[in-house]
Amino acid sequence: MRTAIYGDEHKAFRDMVRGFIAREVAPVYDEWMDQGHPPRDFYRRLGEVGILGIQAPEQFGGGGEQSFKYNAIVIEETAAAGVSFANFSVHSNLILPYLTTYATDEQKQRWLPGFVSGDMMFAIAMTEPGAGSDLASISTSATLSADGSHYVLNGAKTFISGGALADRVLVVCRTAPATPEDRRAGLTILAVDAHSEGFTVGRKLKKIGLQASDTAELSFVDVEVPVGDRLGDEGAGFSYLTHNLAQERLTIALGGAAFASAALQHALTYTAERKVFGKPVSSFQNSKFVLAECAADVDAINLMADRALELHDAGDLTVSDAAKVKLFCTENAGRVIDKCLQLHGGYGYILEYPIARLYTDTRVSRIYGGTNEVMKTIIAKSLGL
Repeated sequence: MRTAIYGDEHKAFRDMVRGFIAREVAPVYDEWMDQGHPPRDFYRRLGEVGILGIQAPEQFGGGGEQSFKYNAIVIEETAAAGVSFANFSVHSNLILPYLTTYATDEQKQRWLPGFVSGDMMFAIAMTEPGAGSDLASISTSATLSADGSHYVLNGAKTFISGGALADRVLVVCRTAPATPEDRRAGLTILAVDAHSEGFTVGRKLKKIGLQASDTAELSFVDVEVPVGDRLGDEGAGFSYLTHNLAQERLTIALGGAAFASAALQHALTYTAERKVFGKPVSSFQNSKFVLAECAADVDAINLMADRALELHDAGDLTVSDAAKVKLFCTENAGRVIDKCLQLHGGYGYILEYPIARLYTDTRVSRIYGGTNEVMKTIIAKSLGL
């Protein structure tokens, strides 16, 4: 029941991504999971084959694509293969729009070629130990020097995807106090060189899922950040973050759709091959009913994700629509994957089976990008409640 959103040009790109995964990712993915991240040069390989800079301007070496469908294909193909490109999604799907929209021409010249090639990997640091979804509570501070040449950055961040291997980090910090009228005032984004004195990568956090993607704590002690590395205007950080939230949440929803689709395929294959009491598991009525429910749910998830993807390409995906699609796709993906794992029996709990990785990897989708409780609040406001 999927809508016809992909054309021949998308098929050629899909074939390239699928072949790349089979050759260069699947054979070594277990090693990545064991060490908690891929080798640093993997991101340069993504740059070489054109995956990192799909939407980056051609003048900086990117593909210049306006459509987000190519990014969606990467999400679908990695999920189908039971692997990930680690922090590709944060780098290319989340951070690139900040650079193309708010960076100056001079900053683009400095950053985008390396961004596209994989020589300069980016992360974004919003969450703090005491400030999760409530960005207004951010306390990391940046004080402008007396001569106006640089900021002095102090504070700490946590749950930073790609933070351990990043070369530059977009740090959301407070350059002025909040006001009684606007708690979100005074937030600024600094593109901080991760090799700066006083910039420290702390613990690599151990997660229940996304084992091949590093997640770290970061701290800043009197880090000097040139004014020329400020992204956009001082104090406008919150509006910049809001501007890109729709694409971030769409990305998470597309991941949910891809994970649910992959889980159904794994369950269909496993139940057809696995025999119990001399019969395939798929021959029992309970299995048939569960798989039928999952098939209907997967179609619904994909239809909503496809529609949101088309709205986004047209520039019409609203904040509330993005919240709806994230909420719907991630909640239902969790249910589908749980049912598909159950059909695997004990083997569903063993990590060598892709369904186990899908189960643990998808759980965070209801938390990051704004918790699903926050999504419900956004949707309720759009209803006038």
